[in-house]
Amino acid sequence: MTIDVLLVDDDELVRVGLRAIIDAQPDLRVVGEAADGAEVPPLVARLRPTVVLMDVRMPAIDGIQATRRLLAASPAPPKVLVVTTFANDEYVYDALRAGAQGFLLKRARPSEVVEAVRVVAAGESLLFPAAIRRLAGAYGGRGGDRLRSARLTDREAEVLRLMTTGRSNVEIAEHLVVGVETVKTHVGNVLAKLGVRDRTQAVIAAYESGFVVPNG
Repeated sequence: MTIDVLLVDDDELVRVGLRAIIDAQPDLRVVGEAADGAEVPPLVARLRPTVVLMDVRMPAIDGIQATRRLLAASPAPPKVLVVTTFANDEYVYDALRAGAQGFLLKRARPSEVVEAVRVVAAGESLLFPAAIRRLAGAYGGRGGDRLRSARLTDREAEVLRLMTTGRSNVEIAEHLVVGVETVKTHVGNVLAKLGVRDRTQAVIAAYESGFVVPNG
């Protein structure tokens, strides 16, 4: 199955470079481009991409606002992967809080860009544990205590803690010595109880509630 990608960046050279990288892959293709976040919702409605590569800093509508608008406008939105120059950036953290599934540095190697698109398209979050810890330590503390009201079971809490380390379902299953389907069930329960869309939002909630200490 081909993964359709929408490129959103106000720098044409960046878009050209990303298009060359993505279109060189047999399972990936660029279906459209935009130079500003305001163009994203109508393009997504028309092109129905699987993944949006979203620049976080744009002069008019930035990637944070564009992500919020996109998630609000569609009941089944595409995955959003933020593309940024600096990893330790409040804009990146706010984009993740807004609903982006992960972030990618503009200096990333072509192989890393391709792998990131595939990972996010498959439904996994592209989390870099060390970077998320730094971001949460610098810009977190604004989400309140969702964990207390969520009433996670001990096993669900354990799964969430492992999610914050960036482990996949397979890796969590191996660590807990259980089946992958069992882990998927626990992850689904965690997301539902926290009232979040995906793993990234769950990890951020874990940090902002104090369930996991960023610098601990």
